Amino acid sequence: MKRRKFIATSSLLGLGAASPVLAHSPKKEKEIYELRSFELKMGGMPRLETYLQNALIPALNRLGVKQVGVFKELGKDEPAKLHLLLVHSSQEKYFQIQQQLKTDTEYLKASEAYHQTLPDKAIYDRISSSLMVAFDGMPTLATPPKEPRILELRTYEGFSEDAVRRKIKMFNEGEIAIFSKVKLNIVFFGEVLIGHRLPCLTYMLTFKDMEERNANWAKFSADPDWKQLSQALEYANTVSRIERIFLEPTSYSQI
Repeated sequence: MKRRKFIATSSLLGLGAASPVLAHSPKKEKEIYELRSFELKMGGMPRLETYLQNALIPALNRLGVKQVGVFKELGKDEPAKLHLLLVHSSQEKYFQIQQQLKTDTEYLKASEAYHQTLPDKAIYDRISSSLMVAFDGMPTLATPPKEPRILELRTYEGFSEDAVRRKIKMFNEGEIAIFSKVKLNIVFFGEVLIGHRLPCLTYMLTFKDMEERNANWAKFSADPDWKQLSQALEYANTVSRIERIFLEPTSYSQI
């Protein structure tokens, strides 16, 4: 009986009216996210940013990608990494745009210098990419305010597909609401469909600074709803490894 009562309480947490992110209609189509990371060569950053600002981002916006986030890692020396977050309205739109870029004359002209880079002038070592679908509990991205801020990108790996499924369920049925309550300001949640170190999920939070970030995570750890939710047997052993990266948006980032 106690177990049945707890599950009902957890479900109510996930539907709490206090959570602004849960104001989305549950029937709304879930967005598709691509997180693309460039491992840059020494000195490659200026040439990559020229390509992004003058060719790729304008083309993506023109073809229907509403927002492109561009982020640099905090406290990292050269050679650096640059991270792109592309927001697609649907799976169909994602695949459509991949094809359109191959024949878009305006984009091809603007990106000539980038695509004609010679081997001894390579901009990056590798590009890694992951493709995600938004969670039911947060089907669309929440755009942060245009002000100085930091972002925390977290990836949770699970020991099995079922472990990640259960962790996503935990977020949808309670944890997202608790995040909102303690001001772990959510940008997006994504189930990783294709990418590195599967099975896993990835999400992004934003804060005005590291001090706010640390204070709000402390509130989360002490929250009674979180303590209750985290003790449910259903959600035991869902996360085997956590990777986190701290980022800051570039001046031209749309997220």
